[in-house]
Amino acid sequence: MQTTAAPQRRTIPASTTQGTTQHDVVIALSGVRQGFGSGERRVQAVDGVDLAIRRGEIVALLGPNGAGKTTTLDILLGLTEPDEGTVQVLGGRPSRATADGAIAAVLQTGGLLSDLTVGETVSLIASLHGAAALARVPEVLARTDLDAIARRRVSKCSGGEQQRIKFALALVADPDILVLDEPTAGMDVTARRHFWDVMRADADAGRTIIFATHYLEEAEQFARRTVVMNHGRIVADAPTAQLRAGLGARTVAATLPDGDSRIADDLRTRSDVAELRVDAGRLTLRAADSDAVAAALLQAGARDLEIAAPTLETAFTALTED
Repeated sequence: MQTTAAPQRRTIPASTTQGTTQHDVVIALSGVRQGFGSGERRVQAVDGVDLAIRRGEIVALLGPNGAGKTTTLDILLGLTEPDEGTVQVLGGRPSRATADGAIAAVLQTGGLLSDLTVGETVSLIASLHGAAALARVPEVLARTDLDAIARRRVSKCSGGEQQRIKFALALVADPDILVLDEPTAGMDVTARRHFWDVMRADADAGRTIIFATHYLEEAEQFARRTVVMNHGRIVADAPTAQLRAGLGARTVAATLPDGDSRIADDLRTRSDVAELRVDAGRLTLRAADSDAVAAALLQAGARDLEIAAPTLETAFTALTED
């Protein structure tokens, strides 16, 4: 079932946490701190994290290596006791929720018993949760697309298949909350799409999903809310689309009239234009007011105009650059 001096929090208006009631909240962290080592070698992995997550949310937890994501997830699961602060999962201690099967995880760490078959592995873990979990095994194997290889030994399974086995192990207890650390690592495109189809259906049914990933496009497509960590702190927390739009200017590209560089010179004087370059007559720039820039380009005779919306990668880079 196996699953780090700091910038100030960036304020994003209208965060999904607004309007949250105590009844809605299934995960609550307040003033959580966790460090490792001592003296000059001490690392503050989590540095004053406040976070409330509601039932049925799909939340992406992003950040560069060493941002504190995995430590935060370990604290949520009761695997690590924080040095300071309070943590509640479904109104109680994380360790209690884990023991009850109310919160389950697919983590990067931990292995599988290679001599067992896929079906035996899932049944073994299900047996730890009682008869209801055992009865759920065929359904779980089907939902995780493992029923066709249920008799295959784990040692013969690919990395992506073994990741799906871990996913199945997390589902057998029918948890209220799923914690996922790089859940689709090793999966091919088809398996990854199927995985997120299942996750969306689960969230619609009320299951809460928190996942850490390095696939920014994955967070952009599937997370309704994104939390960005850097140096142990939360630096942004907002609906994913709002975070992307609020921190990334649009990219504008156009082909300039032959031999006419005046429009590029004029645009360089604008305060809302950045990263302007011209390559073989093709102008590319980033602009906060892309409509005004596009109008100026068209009026000057530019053609083949393209405007691209900001991506989550743009926002992520802006938030985590030192």
